[in-house]
Amino acid sequence: MANLRLNKKFKYVYFNSVIYIIAVNLVVYILLNLTNISFSGIPLIYYLSLIPGWIGKGYIWQYVTYMFVHVDFFHILFNMYMLFMFGSMLERALGSKEFLLFYFLTGTLAGAVGSLVYNLTGMPNAVIYGASGAIYALMFLASVMVPNGKVLLFFVFPIRLGVLILGFLIIEIFSSIFISNGVSSIVHVAGMLMAWIYCLVRFRISPFKVWKNLFRRG
Repeated sequence: MANLRLNKKFKYVYFNSVIYIIAVNLVVYILLNLTNISFSGIPLIYYLSLIPGWIGKGYIWQYVTYMFVHVDFFHILFNMYMLFMFGSMLERALGSKEFLLFYFLTGTLAGAVGSLVYNLTGMPNAVIYGASGAIYALMFLASVMVPNGKVLLFFVFPIRLGVLILGFLIIEIFSSIFISNGVSSIVHVAGMLMAWIYCLVRFRISPFKVWKNLFRRG
């Protein structure tokens, strides 16, 4: 198959962009939680989060900035830990340019899908924030790149990445349909879906085939 523009590889460079992304997340967290910055009486968090009803008013930057907004300490702690663990591994393997394209493209599109769903279901004022959409995309990609790689579930039980991400996918789909707990599961599912499409289009890898081989080997 001829090499298309969509899957043409970048020249490999590595500059540890994960650390810079984490640093920006921490700065935004401090600004939102330790200051009272507002514009026209509206707190900064609403300008940076993704609010579906605001997109039509020109607030399109929210598709990107929502990924840097965290208002709960354990939320940012979990997301940054997962970003460091999976992001560092993938950035070294893919190079910084490919990693950054993957991270921001899947995160942005996950937010766009979540925004669309909230608009269609009559919740234009929902506030979407957090790096979780992009983080779930990273976990998905890791499960495709190294499906036999193992992580410690709950820091105790070793589990293969391919099995773990399939479990997450099932849980998040179920949660997005049946559970309303303030967590935007639809964005998590969308992040994994975008990673799936990215693998097919950009890397020419079928996640189904990778996982099928994983379970065949046992």
